[in-house]
Amino acid sequence: MNTQQFYINGAWVDPVSAGTIEVVNPATQNVIYQLANATSSDVDLAVSAAKNAFTHYSLIALNERVELLEDINALLIKRSDEIADAISLEMGAPINLARNAQAPSGSQHFAEMIAVLKTFRFSNTTNNGTFVRKEPIGTCALITPWNWPLNQIATKVAPALAAGCTMVLKPSEIAPLDAIILAEILHEAGVPKGVFNLIHGTGASIGNSLTSHKDIDMVSFTGSTRAGIAISQSAAPSIKRVALELGGKSAGIVYGKVDASKVAQQIVDSSMLNSGQSCNALTRVLVASDQYDEVCKEIIQCMQGLSVDMPQHSPNLGPVSNAAQYKKVLGFIQSGIDSGATLLTGGADMPSHLEKGFFIKPTLFGDVTPDMTIAREEIFGPVLCIMKYQELSEAIEIANASEYGLSGFVWCDDHDSAVSIADQLRTGMVHLNGAGLDASAPFGGFKMSGNGREWGAFGLEEYLECKSIYGGAKN
Repeated sequence: MNTQQFYINGAWVDPVSAGTIEVVNPATQNVIYQLANATSSDVDLAVSAAKNAFTHYSLIALNERVELLEDINALLIKRSDEIADAISLEMGAPINLARNAQAPSGSQHFAEMIAVLKTFRFSNTTNNGTFVRKEPIGTCALITPWNWPLNQIATKVAPALAAGCTMVLKPSEIAPLDAIILAEILHEAGVPKGVFNLIHGTGASIGNSLTSHKDIDMVSFTGSTRAGIAISQSAAPSIKRVALELGGKSAGIVYGKVDASKVAQQIVDSSMLNSGQSCNALTRVLVASDQYDEVCKEIIQCMQGLSVDMPQHSPNLGPVSNAAQYKKVLGFIQSGIDSGATLLTGGADMPSHLEKGFFIKPTLFGDVTPDMTIAREEIFGPVLCIMKYQELSEAIEIANASEYGLSGFVWCDDHDSAVSIADQLRTGMVHLNGAGLDASAPFGGFKMSGNGREWGAFGLEEYLECKSIYGGAKN
């Protein structure tokens, strides 16, 4: 694994300086790699390569871009098991989750972008005869997180390539291995020199250099709201486009005569997947007071049936991905206890069969009130809060009271009522009765959860500028 170099201008190159970052396996707490740590000089080299490549790549024919994405996708599928192993090693995903969801997500987004590209209209004519063209925005800085590493990279790299943009990717230094494999894939697929560039580093070391760079036309960032604010401030003086996919505190409303056992299983699946480390994870469940005890009982039973173990054993949950997150989640659990919430299952102690690693038991708090920290702040771990409501209007008010607005969930025995509730939620996405995600639908949120949208045609639009050519339409 080439962790000591960067991929710049079509070649693996040594960093300007010799600093490194430790990559830690969260299941063992062992250092597994030393990762090159970029400086502003490395950023300049990568951005220069991308800027120079834009002149040619932005003019490549549509059919050539389709063929390039198809070649990349074929290689992603070919190396899927290798990617899954890397993801499991670097961020602790259970190997079954890595193979069935984490690694395939890259191919899914490239396949979707190929389908979009084949039918997307890059130009049209207004009623008054003006020719309107959609063109690539330019050179992009892509900054991605550690929780769904390849998924988040693919949702940026695929549309950027499809649009005709060039790019510098800075993946999370916590989970960089899958990005290195992707760079190898792009090289083998024949991506022209300078179109894709990969550098590593912390936000503190190179974040500002990248996001404020005068030759970067767009920044696409997925991560914390705190970092998103800093990136927006850094990018503001140059008026570059900034697309942000940030935090969430998604609520689910259980309403009407539902199957408590079935709903409980879907609640647990939606909250505990990937050890709760998903920005759109279900974190708050709102249940009518007369259903509360029954739903609680079913959720407890489901959560106590989850296995927590070493990733290679294919458990339901592996560790959380790094020491800082581990400490943060344990702090939230203690906060819940201290604030008077009822600990229904789980807790802050290590699972008894494990001696090390950043493992946390699936944790459920009952009797949670909206003012509690665990009900307001993003925890980003295997912790779920359940709350009572008296009237549906109260549940909707509580759900919308969050500063976040990424996703929401509704369980209801009447479809029209479920849609009506969804219409009242101030979130970018809503899941009705356990419905899953759709790679062709827009992914993104309201309020402090960010701006812009990823996935499918909506994601492609983020990397395009509109140009009006007056008198350009043929008579």
